[in-house]
Amino acid sequence: MSNHEGQPASTGEARANVLRLSGPCERWARDADFIREILDLVGDKWSMLVIGALADGDTRYSDLDTEIPAISRRMLTLTLKHLQRSGLVERTAYAEVPPRVVYSLTSLGASLLSAVEHLAAWCTEQHTEVRRHQDAYDTNAATRSE
Repeated sequence: MSNHEGQPASTGEARANVLRLSGPCERWARDADFIREILDLVGDKWSMLVIGALADGDTRYSDLDTEIPAISRRMLTLTLKHLQRSGLVERTAYAEVPPRVVYSLTSLGASLLSAVEHLAAWCTEQHTEVRRHQDAYDTNAATRSE
């Protein structure tokens, strides 16, 4: 398939033309790839924790490293760079001795904060219930494979 300019259609466009979409998938068909990209960014293993840690304002790298349990310095650096690239986090370096660098949420990042906090709260509230289902599933899967 091709678009109106003779260029090949994107996979998303081709799928939308072939499939009959309904519900949210129909409403979000044009933005589905971008939605997945952003969800991959903010829903990865560390981004929500970094965003949450920046909720109170300017935070030094070393404080983030201490505040976020089990994150390696490499992953903290990569996560901050990915969030910066998308305009969610701002890095400010101060010309002091010793140099001081702080990170903060941008207004775009702050607009995401309530969604992150709601999702984290849901995870906390449903932890026991989700674990119960996972354990039951794993037990049934182990029994079936024997």
